[in-house]
Amino acid sequence: MRKKELLALLNEDQENDTDMLKGERILLIDGLNLFFRNFAVLQMVNPKGVHIGGLGGFFRSLGALIRQIQPHQVYMVFDGAGSSMNRKNIIPEYKSGRENQKITNWGAFDNVEEEHDAKVDQMVRIIQYLKTLPVKTVSIDKVEADDIIAYLSHKALKQPGDKAIIVSSDKDFLQLVSDQVVVYRPMEKRFYTKEYFQNKYKMSPQNFIIYKTLLGDSSDKIVGVKGLGEKKLHKLFPELSTRDVSWQDILDICEKKFKDHIIYARIIQEVNELEKNYKIMDLSNPMMDENDKTFLSEFVESKDLNYLPEVFTNLYNEDELGGMIRNLDFWLRENFLKLVSKK
Repeated sequence: MRKKELLALLNEDQENDTDMLKGERILLIDGLNLFFRNFAVLQMVNPKGVHIGGLGGFFRSLGALIRQIQPHQVYMVFDGAGSSMNRKNIIPEYKSGRENQKITNWGAFDNVEEEHDAKVDQMVRIIQYLKTLPVKTVSIDKVEADDIIAYLSHKALKQPGDKAIIVSSDKDFLQLVSDQVVVYRPMEKRFYTKEYFQNKYKMSPQNFIIYKTLLGDSSDKIVGVKGLGEKKLHKLFPELSTRDVSWQDILDICEKKFKDHIIYARIIQEVNELEKNYKIMDLSNPMMDENDKTFLSEFVESKDLNYLPEVFTNLYNEDELGGMIRNLDFWLRENFLKLVSKK
C-alpha cells in the first residue's frame, strides 16, 4: 500500500458523518520489536569499534515511520520489568529459551553474554534519546508491551474517526485490527487493514484469536493442536470464514462432531491447555490490573512532551553515530517539531 493510499484510508469519512472528518492518527510502536529488528541486521560500528546498529537504526526507522504515516501522536511502548511473569504463571514454558539465543549471525559478538550487554547498553541509551523527543514513552512493571498497546489502541482514540496504527512484526496484534485499528508489519512493508486481513486469512480479525489458540505459536513456545494446520482449520471450522466465532462456539462444534474427525476429539481432550493458550494470547482482555489502566488513562491525557534537539544532538555526537542519520538538524525539525505543535 502506497503512502497516498494509506493516508486516504486513514482520513476517509465514515458514512459522510461530518463529526468524523479527518480524525487523528495515533502511532503505537512496539519499541523492543523495532530495536531488535535493527540490532539484528545493521552491522554498523562507530570509530571506536562499538556496535551502533540497534541504536542508530532505531531512530532512523522511527523517522521513516513518522514521515510515512504523519501521525498526530506517537507512543513508544516497551515491556516492563518482569513482563512475562503473568503469562509464565499460566504456561511456564512461555518464551522460554530466548535468553540463550543470539539474534545476530554476522560475528559482531563472541557469545550470548557479549551480545546481551550490547543490547542493554543501546536500549538504555535509546531511552535517554527518547526523553528529548515529543514521543510518549511508556512501560509498566509486570506488563507486556502487547497489553499496553492493546489498551492504548482504544483508550487513545478520542473521536470515532481517529485511527490507531500499531507498528510491530508480532502477529498477535492482528486480532486488534478493526475499522479504527491498522497494524503495520515492517518486515512485509504491509498495512493490515480490516479488508486486507480478511482477504489474506479468510476470516474476520476477531476470529484470529481462535486461529492462534488452536495452531499455537512456536516463537512463544505455545503448543497448538497436533496435526492441525491452517488449511485443515478452515476445512473443519468453515464458520471462521462466515461469521465471528467465540471459543465456546468452537467447543460446541467439537462436542457435536468429535466422532467425525480426530482433531475435534483432540480439542475436547486438550481443552484445559488450549484455554490457557486463549487466555495468554487474548489481547481484547489485556493482562493488567485496574491501577495500570488508571495510570495509562492519565498518561493518555498528559500533554507533557519534550523537544530538546540540542540535547539529542549532543547524545548523537557522544555516540559518534556519524552518518546514521543524514542532515540531523533537518531530520529533527521535519519529524518531531510538528508533533509538538499538534499536542
